[in-house]
Amino acid sequence: MVVDSGPLYAYVDIPLKICLMHRQPALWRQCHRTAGIGICRLHTSSGNASSKEHYKVLVLGGGSGGIAMSARMKRKLGAENVAVVETSEMHYYQPIWTLVGAGAKSVASSGRPTSSVIPPGVKWVRSNVQEIHPDTNTVRTDNGMEISYQYLIVALGLQLHYEKIKGLPEIEDWVKFKIGSNYSVQTVEKTWSALQNFKEGNAVFSFPNTPVKCAGAPQKIMYLTDAYLRKTGKRATANIMYNTSLPVLFGIKKYADALWEIVKNRDIQVNLRHNLIEVRANKQEAVFENLDNPGETEVFEYEMLHVTPPMGPNPVVKGSSLADEGGWLDVNKETLQHNRYPNVFGIGDCTNLPTAKTAAAVAAQSSILDRTISKVLKNETPDRKYDGYTSCPLVTSYSTVILAEFDYSGQPLETFPIDQSKERWTMYHMKANVMPQLYWHGLLKGFWGGPGPYRKIMHLGMK
Repeated sequence: MVVDSGPLYAYVDIPLKICLMHRQPALWRQCHRTAGIGICRLHTSSGNASSKEHYKVLVLGGGSGGIAMSARMKRKLGAENVAVVETSEMHYYQPIWTLVGAGAKSVASSGRPTSSVIPPGVKWVRSNVQEIHPDTNTVRTDNGMEISYQYLIVALGLQLHYEKIKGLPEIEDWVKFKIGSNYSVQTVEKTWSALQNFKEGNAVFSFPNTPVKCAGAPQKIMYLTDAYLRKTGKRATANIMYNTSLPVLFGIKKYADALWEIVKNRDIQVNLRHNLIEVRANKQEAVFENLDNPGETEVFEYEMLHVTPPMGPNPVVKGSSLADEGGWLDVNKETLQHNRYPNVFGIGDCTNLPTAKTAAAVAAQSSILDRTISKVLKNETPDRKYDGYTSCPLVTSYSTVILAEFDYSGQPLETFPIDQSKERWTMYHMKANVMPQLYWHGLLKGFWGGPGPYRKIMHLGMK
């Protein structure tokens, strides 16, 4: 399995309303109805908060890692001792955007109000983090608020850099110029528009020359495009091209071998060491640099262009003393504790952990980090080690997935006692229907820490 499991609840929360109570602007009551039963979930919220506040645990970021750790810290220390700094009003399950871009899921199904995922009672500071000062155990937000902490969990994610592709920021109408990207909520539906409007010519898919989150996503949409064009009778007039900056199709050989067979059988062209540097929308041209021959570029005409943007470290982390030389949060790769500040911890895409940046990795990391913090609270040495587990459900059609799972060493670390390098409809069902529920009701509730224990059962205790 990949992201998130734990107990599956047989209900779905349906937000009804958020109402101000007793004229206290910091206290909100969010009402839900579940299976006909009204449920009220309370959490405090801070917009224009007081100038100084203090929390035992301060969590920076309300993405998957931040919410999961908030839930775990609430159970460990009590809600009143935990705060989350997050400015977004919506929380998105981003792994499903691959299917949104291919028309198999709606973008609405991927999001829920942030107020509904922050653990009840935990303080929500509705601001952006502006500065982190680990030497004084303080954080400053963009509304001038200063928050002090005893322990800090950094879960700020990474930064998308569409602006680094020449010509792209100036394009106002992506639909008109047949461009899409599954990496942002603003552009994912544009991928589906480009796919539907495809007539004939080149469908080009890029992979940047930077670290990325969910490194399989750029080619997942390529396989789905191939399937859609076959279904609609347009495949014969289409040239599907995957231009990747990498020297390989996929980083783990077992799965790469399977993917090479797929691209060969489906007549998909793969151009290695090609990095997108410019889009000429008026001509429908994409310019790629050849990374093996500096200064050499190649222009591709396109009828559809899927852009995977360059990505980089969160600017707040990069501008702080918490960062390594590359700008990523500098943590111990086994315990997730900061290498210089023992009361600081990290999780997810913002860290320099040498593994693929996925929600599956966050799930496994959340369990390790929970244990690490428990030990630190007792002045004991952390005793559990993160092995780099991560996973990528490689969607290869509207009904098949190759479930890649691996560790720091780049070796497969598969959950099921079968060959997961084969395309399977069961894995597609897990990706499309099971994992979203596991995410909302497992990972974000702090109940799912990766499939490690289940893997041992599946393999009868053997590695």
